[in-house]
Amino acid sequence: MDYLKVSTVEDRINTDFLVIGSGVAGLRAAIELGSQGEVLVVTKDILTESSTEYAQGGVAVALSDEDEVGIHFEDTIRAGDGLCRENAVKILVEEGPERIMELIRWGAEFDKKDSKLDFAIEGAHSRKRILHAHGDSTGKEIERVLVDKVKSFENIKRLTHTMTVDLLVEDGRCYGIVLLKEGRFTLVTARATVLATGGGGQIFARTTNPPVATSDGMAMALRAGAVLEDMEFVQFHPTALYIPGAPQFLLSEAMRGEGGILRNVHGEAFMRNYHPLGELAPRDVVSRAIISEMVRTKSTHVYLDLTHLDSDFIKRRFPRIYKTCLLYNVDITSQRIPISPAAHYTMGGVKTDTEGRTTIRGLYAAGEVACTGVHGANRLASNSLLEGLVFGARAGRSSAEDGLEMPKGVPDVVLSSVARIKDAPLLRDTLRRIMWERVGIIRCKESLGIAREFILRHRGIIKGTYATREEIELRNMFITAMMITETAYHRECSIGAHYRSDFPQKAGCLYHQSCTWREDELIITRTDRESPGGRN
Repeated sequence: MDYLKVSTVEDRINTDFLVIGSGVAGLRAAIELGSQGEVLVVTKDILTESSTEYAQGGVAVALSDEDEVGIHFEDTIRAGDGLCRENAVKILVEEGPERIMELIRWGAEFDKKDSKLDFAIEGAHSRKRILHAHGDSTGKEIERVLVDKVKSFENIKRLTHTMTVDLLVEDGRCYGIVLLKEGRFTLVTARATVLATGGGGQIFARTTNPPVATSDGMAMALRAGAVLEDMEFVQFHPTALYIPGAPQFLLSEAMRGEGGILRNVHGEAFMRNYHPLGELAPRDVVSRAIISEMVRTKSTHVYLDLTHLDSDFIKRRFPRIYKTCLLYNVDITSQRIPISPAAHYTMGGVKTDTEGRTTIRGLYAAGEVACTGVHGANRLASNSLLEGLVFGARAGRSSAEDGLEMPKGVPDVVLSSVARIKDAPLLRDTLRRIMWERVGIIRCKESLGIAREFILRHRGIIKGTYATREEIELRNMFITAMMITETAYHRECSIGAHYRSDFPQKAGCLYHQSCTWREDELIITRTDRESPGGRN
């Protein structure tokens, strides 16, 4: 690294409430705060660029005649494989219907059948409870409604194309952030700050996440002194498009819910060999089964087959997927779709209570950046949008109700030794490849050790302060990669999305791991817990 200068933050912005991120959780938090004071929503891209925008399958909620919140609760607990926090799951499933009905009142147009809401089924669900919009554009529809609602509040301001550099914490109290816009550093002070920055799928070479998903909030929170939890649990979506040169476009789990069949390169259906639920087994099981078939057949992919379904139904149910695949010369109504897994969702994150409070006073978190314990070791399909709505609203509400005063006498901030990273694009690509190959779906001591050594060799990146988005993101990616790798290395057992080929047993695995940052060292702490149930 080359050090350039010493930079003083001179520009200042004051607001009552600060929301970092504009996905479902951040927008829902902002709406909750819209009547409580001035709100500033900061996002590093356009307002609608987030994982929410790309969510296809739908949102899970117990609203159908055949469903109950208690059944949704049990399905979530079972998918979480023994590590869900039951109180958080209870809140999710009980408050979920109210949040969805609220969206409908605000203008959300979910698909209907015979004038009633149309529900689909996905993996590990025992009932049809997945609401979808425009076939396979559910996240986009929810984002549209929330953005429109945010724009209806005159006191909610939006700052786009702005990179958050760091959280500002003094004596255990968060009083704002330093942000970077157009090459200038700015200090934003607020009564309360809500982190809603999403996940970190870009840490892996194959991911369904958008380019903005570089785990910024997780890394900033760790540096600021917050506790993070369960970082080893990364969900890999089983079905992402596999065509060299094409993006790793997500192929919704709803495609298997509607009857899609997974076949290996020899055309053989294989999922019943791995799980009695076949294609509707939990995501971690399906992903490992696909990898096993790829190894067994010496291939780079398997196929998702919908060709036995009615072509008009496919076009109507999955219009976005149909049109996207056509761009790469795959007609999903008549051709099998080449697929392989990709990093999709981070179950762990900044530890919060059920009100969104982190371990730092004045700092709240919601959505994928947070860890409420609602997902345990493996997220139930389509629970993520619901979590963003439910806990985004709760984080916003508690940010206001906690009644924190505006920080006074905030000191000048000096960013000393602002640095440059040599070969940043190459390092980013190498990190992503190593994380995919060594800390991916199937892990072991040897593979994790290779990743640990690479991260340690570039540890200097973690300590630097940078003045470009590219370098700030790379720093955050290295920090989060370190947390994922270290917690995976220390968990010598297999549970949920974390699978160790050298320790395949689940026995003794019912505990959480916390990460904290002290004196430039990552500290991992283990907390045992009793099992509330789950898969064996």
